[in-house]
Amino acid sequence: MADYYSTLGVARDASAEDIKKAYRRKARELHPDVNDAPDAADKFKDVTVAYEVLSDPQKRATFDRGGDPMRGAAGGGAQGFGFDDIMDAFFGGNGGGGFGGFQGQRGPRSRTQSGQDALLRIDVTLAEAVFGVEHEFKVDTAVVCPTCDGHGAAEGSEPVQCRTCHGHGDVQTVQRSLLGDIRTTRPCPTCQGFGTVIPDPCSECSGEGRVRSRRTINVKIPAGVDHGTRIQLSGEGEIGPGGGPAGDLYLEVGVERHAVFTRQGDQLQCQVTLPMTAAALGAHLDLPTLESESDSVEDPAATVAVDVVPGTQSGDVVTIRGAGVPRLRGSGRGDLVVQVVVETPSKLDPEQQALLEQLAKLRGEEKPQATLDVQHKSMFGKIKDAFR
Repeated sequence: MADYYSTLGVARDASAEDIKKAYRRKARELHPDVNDAPDAADKFKDVTVAYEVLSDPQKRATFDRGGDPMRGAAGGGAQGFGFDDIMDAFFGGNGGGGFGGFQGQRGPRSRTQSGQDALLRIDVTLAEAVFGVEHEFKVDTAVVCPTCDGHGAAEGSEPVQCRTCHGHGDVQTVQRSLLGDIRTTRPCPTCQGFGTVIPDPCSECSGEGRVRSRRTINVKIPAGVDHGTRIQLSGEGEIGPGGGPAGDLYLEVGVERHAVFTRQGDQLQCQVTLPMTAAALGAHLDLPTLESESDSVEDPAATVAVDVVPGTQSGDVVTIRGAGVPRLRGSGRGDLVVQVVVETPSKLDPEQQALLEQLAKLRGEEKPQATLDVQHKSMFGKIKDAFR
């Protein structure tokens, strides 16, 4: 009978952790996949048997008393020594194998599981996005089965223990090899890993514990949301199998185009077209507001005053402070930016043409000269201007 302590290279009073570390070291060194020596397979088998004996308190005690703990094992091999232990040697698992999260005995899984999140799109007008709105809409999601209340079994029946796995949820298969018996564990094909079966499932949900249903949800869209903003509604998503807790519902906001106003961040922008006389002389305008289109704003102002100063050019902007979009995560509002477009008349009657010719004469503009705006000066020109 071999000296298992010498085979692993540990003292007779070695702890269980020392024995495990020694086995890992020896197994990595002698495994036939990494060691091509002719006797590597035999030595690997010897250290595997030694570890099976010394890692089992009863077998170790038998060996320490001079007995043969492997008596009765076919061929003196590592009978009953599982695949998990070999994986543990190479990947440092914890008591049940650590290869890819493999567990020797995972146990039955619960029929009650968390539901998935759901994503829906909701379209709103620009006024609703800017100033907020309450929306009522219908959504199709999984809800708890009203007949079985999520249990999955018909009235008067209960799930029963699976006869294949005897309630463990897993089944094991054993394959003989040179290294001994290699065990693999997989979910029970009869109960799908639950450990129980439902002999008489609910007729409405077919044992799922949930059904699809249309329900109505009231949602408050906060002021300041933008196109693409997602609103999270906790617990309003899909109910999980077995009546498990619901996931979350996410609403993705889509903002419709507006005929007048556009949005840039917390700014509202628009254009106004003025005749050239109003741009030259100045004007006071009453611009319709976006607030007047929102039901969420109490006593909205129908118009906002826009003062166009005399001599305004086409493309100039007038900024109205605090008349833009409320900040979603902050206080205050952005600005309203009004761009002025000056309209030149294309058709004049004789009297209008005479008046304009008279104005041109008074301004000395009967024969206007083209003035080129210098956009960029050369380096030589900049140096010349500096010496001047």
